[in-house]
Amino acid sequence: MPEPVHIVEYDPQWPLVFAGLADTVRRGLGSLILRVEHVGSTAVPGLSAKPVIDIDVVIPTRASMPEAVEALRELGYAHEGDMGIPGREAFAAPAGTPVHHLYVCAADSPELARHLAFRDFLRTHADSARRYDELKRDLAARYRHDRAAYSTGKTAFVEGVLAQTRADADRSAGNGRRHPA
Repeated sequence: MPEPVHIVEYDPQWPLVFAGLADTVRRGLGSLILRVEHVGSTAVPGLSAKPVIDIDVVIPTRASMPEAVEALRELGYAHEGDMGIPGREAFAAPAGTPVHHLYVCAADSPELARHLAFRDFLRTHADSARRYDELKRDLAARYRHDRAAYSTGKTAFVEGVLAQTRADADRSAGNGRRHPA
């Protein structure tokens, strides 16, 4: 039976845990990577979350993926493929490390863009972060033993935030002015 969905209060140690994991990955992959991003709910100060650090390792292009897979294997990570989400490759964490999910994405990956847009929106929109927190707690209580239903229950909220970020970007690109069609 899969582990139940467990949401905990924000832990100010999460950024420090991320920093330690990111340092290890940076040392192991060196110049192969562009940056390492802390994503997901643990990357949003004050937001409750499953106590799992989500990490996106950003590489220049998909062509660098085989080299990244090999370097991560040497660090003890097991490549799990894209797990049904094109644009990112998942890796199982080495035994004995803090609980985390690690993904590798090319810099132009739409999935990376989604992760960053969602994180950044919640970091700058406290009301939305509060609503997301409440939604996750409600879903965790209702679907404690059904991770798929828990995840599906968040979809409409996440897609709504991403639509808002696209609308905000469109307005910024047009300086808020409407142009005739």
